[in-house]
Amino acid sequence: MIALSPIWLTLKLALNTTLILFVIAIPLAHWLSGKRSVFRLIVEAIVSMPLVLPPTVIGFYLLLAFSPAHFFGNWLEQVFNIRLVFSYGGLLIASVIYSLPFMVHPVQSGLSSLPPSLKEAAYSLGKSRWQTLLKVLLPNIKPSLLTGIVLTFAHTVGEFGVVLMIGGNIPDKTRTASIAIYDEVDAFNYHDANIYAGILLVLSFVILLILYSYNRKSRQSTFY
Repeated sequence: MIALSPIWLTLKLALNTTLILFVIAIPLAHWLSGKRSVFRLIVEAIVSMPLVLPPTVIGFYLLLAFSPAHFFGNWLEQVFNIRLVFSYGGLLIASVIYSLPFMVHPVQSGLSSLPPSLKEAAYSLGKSRWQTLLKVLLPNIKPSLLTGIVLTFAHTVGEFGVVLMIGGNIPDKTRTASIAIYDEVDAFNYHDANIYAGILLVLSFVILLILYSYNRKSRQSTFY
């Protein structure tokens, strides 16, 4: 019988990462979908960097930043008595940073596809920018929102490099399912590794199946 704590920890990390990014990514995506400027392009490039950088590179620099041997980590420990390296908190922050483009890009794409007249009509009726975003724009990009939520959750479930660099491999604390698979393979225990991998495989398939089913129904209802 395999230990279930890596599975629960993985689901907890994925859920919390998705909730945090849902709050952060919507205003950021709304701002990025505005008129092009050099500053927006720079911010967009920074947001997209986790897509092209190896996870171990991001994990390495976060490890240095969170380490008590360096300024930021030492400041957190001295002032707030917080140590992020090899902790769940550090793992969560790293996952939020690494999964940021998987939430921002679908929402940004959905907002950019809306006709400008929709926003202008809301403003002409006296709606504020936030009211327009929450009550007019977001309800019209539900498939994009769902895509961002599902991709963020699924990507966090399968993350390995950043998790290993920041969280290490501490049972019941930072040992996620992907780390557990690595451990079992390293110990030639392919049976348990197969169970962990199978759970993630089925979970990813179900998540994507729900996403594609919803998006297909949404397109059909829009068409008819």
